[in-house]
Amino acid sequence: MQQIRILHTNDIHSHFDAYPKLATFLKEQDSTLPSALVDIGDNMDRFHPITEATGGKANTSLLNMLGYDYATFGNNEGITLDYQGLSQLYKDAEFSILAANLFEANGDYPDWVKPYDVKTMGDIKVAFIGVTVFYQHFYALLGWKIEDPYIILEKYLPALKEEADVIVVLSHLGISDDEEMARRFPEIDVILGGHTHHVLPEGRRIGNTLICGAGKYGQYIGQIDLGYDQELKVLTHSIAKLHKLELYKPDQQVTERIKDMEQGAEKHLNEKVGSLEESLQVEWFASSIFPDLLADKLREWCEADIGMVNSGVLLDGLEKGEVTLGMLHRICPHPINPCRVTLTGEELREVVQQALHPDMENLRVKGLGFRGEVMGRMAFSGVRFDTEPIKDGSVQVTDIYIGGKRLNATDSVTVGTIDMFTFGRMYPSIIRAKEKKFFLPELLRDVLAHSFSDN
Repeated sequence: MQQIRILHTNDIHSHFDAYPKLATFLKEQDSTLPSALVDIGDNMDRFHPITEATGGKANTSLLNMLGYDYATFGNNEGITLDYQGLSQLYKDAEFSILAANLFEANGDYPDWVKPYDVKTMGDIKVAFIGVTVFYQHFYALLGWKIEDPYIILEKYLPALKEEADVIVVLSHLGISDDEEMARRFPEIDVILGGHTHHVLPEGRRIGNTLICGAGKYGQYIGQIDLGYDQELKVLTHSIAKLHKLELYKPDQQVTERIKDMEQGAEKHLNEKVGSLEESLQVEWFASSIFPDLLADKLREWCEADIGMVNSGVLLDGLEKGEVTLGMLHRICPHPINPCRVTLTGEELREVVQQALHPDMENLRVKGLGFRGEVMGRMAFSGVRFDTEPIKDGSVQVTDIYIGGKRLNATDSVTVGTIDMFTFGRMYPSIIRAKEKKFFLPELLRDVLAHSFSDN
């Protein structure tokens, strides 16, 4: 009987305080047991100044320092960096990047990617294969080609079954897809998951497949213990558990490395992008100049009829004088892209009515790229509307005017806004819209930087 162990993390999202505790945990592990250490993606997040300043390379260097064997990547690596940024992210990686469903535009794998790897652990051959979330349109805009992960698994699993004793999938697809994967491919022994931040203290079993997930932000590191009968050629047991990293003291060496990274990031982010002759103030629940300016700039950037953005994406205002990269990152840290959506007049009226409701202004949003606190008042550009008060404290939008012309219900109108509104359930009319154009790789703060440099 051979015993092996797999340790896994996912969705750390650049919470750098997790790495020193991870280092302490790893130093306490049984070094005699054949082990592998893997990460399941969204390790980096551009909300953090170190990640922003280094394009995520600091995250890669920490994974090197901690001795990772394999990693796949998530949407925060894959679609918040441009083509060159993702191509360079793992340039100095001392671990293998597994992503079986990502290709160059010509259909070849990038030279920094392997679809899978077979690692001999003790006397057991373990196949590790990675798949990342199928955001086809976004990857195409960035110059990549991404394939349906199920089709890719269907292609590789028969060969892996012959080549390896145990099959482990690194899946940045989310819990629902992981469950479907287990149902569809019973030959998979373990699925290590991410993306939906699910916490599975003892894993979840579908058939003989063990599905695992270790939450988010480095709250946990997952541990899988496997037993394999070499005579019978069968997996005898698979046991999952999670360890709380808050119980471990930070490793001093890793802590010092991160402090050095912070100093380097600060130097980079002090780069000047422009200047302001007047201060720009922001109020989340009242009219203010900065959100209105951003709505103007989104309308121009997206070449749309109107602009629309919520005040909550601006975490603070800017004082007159010099504007640096760091200032823009501090006030607008979200990995959110500009987007142009085509609506009918009636659909726009529905969106405006929803946006003006007090419940929407006070809505606290988690995910969807948003790294702020609250939606806030919606700022508009190039449009005005007539409203009537109604009993619930909101208003009824009666008429909408663009350029002095009243908008009819069937008229077509383009809206320059943010991609966050095309996800989730906030604005059904925007989600259902058939015509959407996403502007990648530019983030919202790039729109601001461009605006201020023009001045």
